[in-house]
Amino acid sequence: MHTFSRNAAFAALLLGMLMAALDTNVVVAALPSIGADLGNPGAAGGVTSAYLLAVAVATPVHGSLGDRWGRRRMFVGSVAVFAVASLGCALAPSLPALIGLRAVQGLGGSGLIVAAVAAMAELFDRAEMVRRQGWLTAVFAVSSIGGAPLGGLLAASTGWPSIFLVNLPVSVLALVLGIRSVPGQRDQADRRGFDVAGAVLVALVGGSIVVLGSSEALARDPVAAPVLAAVALVGTVAFVRVERHAAAPLVPPRLFADPGVTRAVVVTLLTGVALFGSFTYVPLAISENPAATGLLLLPMSIGQLVVTSGFALLARRWPRVTAWGRLGLALGVVGLLCTALIPLAQGGLRMLAVVVGLACSGAALGLSMQAYTLLAQSMVPKDILGAGMATLTFARQIGGSLGIAVFGWITLVADSGAALPIVFLLAAAVLLAGVFLAPRAAHDLVSA
Repeated sequence: MHTFSRNAAFAALLLGMLMAALDTNVVVAALPSIGADLGNPGAAGGVTSAYLLAVAVATPVHGSLGDRWGRRRMFVGSVAVFAVASLGCALAPSLPALIGLRAVQGLGGSGLIVAAVAAMAELFDRAEMVRRQGWLTAVFAVSSIGGAPLGGLLAASTGWPSIFLVNLPVSVLALVLGIRSVPGQRDQADRRGFDVAGAVLVALVGGSIVVLGSSEALARDPVAAPVLAAVALVGTVAFVRVERHAAAPLVPPRLFADPGVTRAVVVTLLTGVALFGSFTYVPLAISENPAATGLLLLPMSIGQLVVTSGFALLARRWPRVTAWGRLGLALGVVGLLCTALIPLAQGGLRMLAVVVGLACSGAALGLSMQAYTLLAQSMVPKDILGAGMATLTFARQIGGSLGIAVFGWITLVADSGAALPIVFLLAAAVLLAGVFLAPRAAHDLVSA
């Protein structure tokens, strides 16, 4: 493939990832105006939850279909679904309609993320992927730092429908760039039947965990919470059994034949639990007014941006990705331990804990995500690359929802003064376990 085509494909995939990542939280600041306009302020949180739920449960399906049909078809189809759903969201006449359309938009967003991660592994070798990490970092930094402020600005200036309408020109540009350049179907595509039972079980397990993590009312319910937890546990056991015997499994068991890939998936799950799960409670630990909290959270974004940009430069000279991954996990342990001190400290010590804790946590998130994604991209067999990347993404998403749910239960049952320090100490312990379980140098294919 010519350099121009590769660059066009890369740009298209980045635009798709940017849209999908931004829409995770771009509506947060607009939820009050959405609820007021559509007549049900108390249920506006479902606008965010529906998107997150659809992204999580559809991720493994998109990975499997991409392996069968090719990245180009999945990318084009996902852009089309995302764009049509975005238009529908902007024109939604009621809150239930908006929530339903957000779920459809999440189906497209999931495909954009999985197609991008898998297609990039087909377009570039590891050395080239390392060189392009700065662009990937910029996408995640813009979405995490600018998502909520952008949504608030658009809602205040032109109305909340514009939050969804801005996706339309970006979708058109992504299609123009990617419709010819994104890798197409492989010659030896898998033609066996689709794993319907596996998809149903993924939806059941993923839905139960995401609902627990995103609905405070259900997490507090003494009946619903245990039932949802039991459904997730039983569904997981059933899913493992189904995948072992499926003709074309959604998550192929041979994906875990390589211990390096297995460890990468496990550590990604633990990272989701510890970092994504605990980040929800950082504003509670800071306990400032909203404007001050936003400023105090800046070290997290800056830490992520600086360290991951440094990785893109330094990893060319020191390419041991496994070492970079363990460094990221170690930074996360330090960051979470410092964050645990925030509710207990005063004055200058408290401010030091905020800056160091959040900067290290942000750095840990960016560095570990990039390192283990690169490792998996170079180690997963090409014929199941989509399933492998989807499994990694799914592990991170489900880990985050699981962490939010578990840490939320702790805040309910523990003493109010001790709850938040316990949450961050437990998150640090989970991440420390990840340090010991992480892939080692023997799993690192430097020559890949």
